Amino acid sequence: MLSTLRQQMITALADGQFHSGAHLADALGVSRAAIHNHIEALEQMGLDLYRVKGKGYRLAHPLSLLDGSALGAEQRDAPLHLFWQLDSTNAFLLERAKRCQNGEACLAEMQTGGRGRRGRTWVSPIASHLYLSYFWCLDQGLAAAGGLSLAVGVMLCEALESLGIQGLTLKWPNDLYLGGRKLAGILVEVSGQQGEACELIIGCGVNVTMPESVAAQIDQPWADLTSEWDTPDRNLLARTVLAHLDEGMRIFEQQGLSPFVERWQQRDQFANQPVKLLLGSQVLEGVARGIDPQGHLQLALPDGTVRRFAGGELSLRARD
Repeated sequence: MLSTLRQQMITALADGQFHSGAHLADALGVSRAAIHNHIEALEQMGLDLYRVKGKGYRLAHPLSLLDGSALGAEQRDAPLHLFWQLDSTNAFLLERAKRCQNGEACLAEMQTGGRGRRGRTWVSPIASHLYLSYFWCLDQGLAAAGGLSLAVGVMLCEALESLGIQGLTLKWPNDLYLGGRKLAGILVEVSGQQGEACELIIGCGVNVTMPESVAAQIDQPWADLTSEWDTPDRNLLARTVLAHLDEGMRIFEQQGLSPFVERWQQRDQFANQPVKLLLGSQVLEGVARGIDPQGHLQLALPDGTVRRFAGGELSLRARD
């Protein structure tokens, strides 16, 4: 649990400088033994900390803690919710969806139940990555939401590119890659009845600075922004992503996926490569041929036919 005292400790250590146990104990009004215990708890939550006798404790990297003023929260037309800890930013907006405004967003320093596609866990260490969820209501209904995760992928790529991040690609249907490794994921959750407006919760998780203690838990090649951005600013990152979502969702609402298809194709990670598509227990092999105007994956099969798929899990196939 990220108690108030632990929040204060993180804030004190965020500058990346050494802080003695005695100084922290005096500043926070606790014993040095308590400081030691809380430091161990923070390490278990994903913070990389160094201990040096005679100097005290220091983070491996300074932290860019979320700040409402730096995020421009007061200038936004819709509410922006900030938390130290949540089960999931998507779950928070889902719970209040009936009261949300278009563009309402939520960010957290840490998630205890972050989710990816197919129920996977999204590893969410404290103050290391971007955990953002965004609300939009489409009056046109469920049918108009087709291809949204692809459009959001383009919005997220363009937000990062505007900050100078190069070498970004997109994996169908909802992952961002940097240098051939996964950098970010998108989870879109849709609710609504046929013929009625539908509510969209768009979750974005971006690896900013991966702690060494957490990296070992991840079972696939990953990337973070520190390889392209020496001192990542999570407030600037979040503000830029929100601005691109605000603009992009207005376009998507009016024109659907169409304006985003070519921009997605230009960043296709698996274009014209041999791939495997997992459909439940079935595995199909073929060559990825991009997406169609509806956002379906186009897969060229060994018999020469091209089939289109609305869902599935895509991966590279080992070359013969």
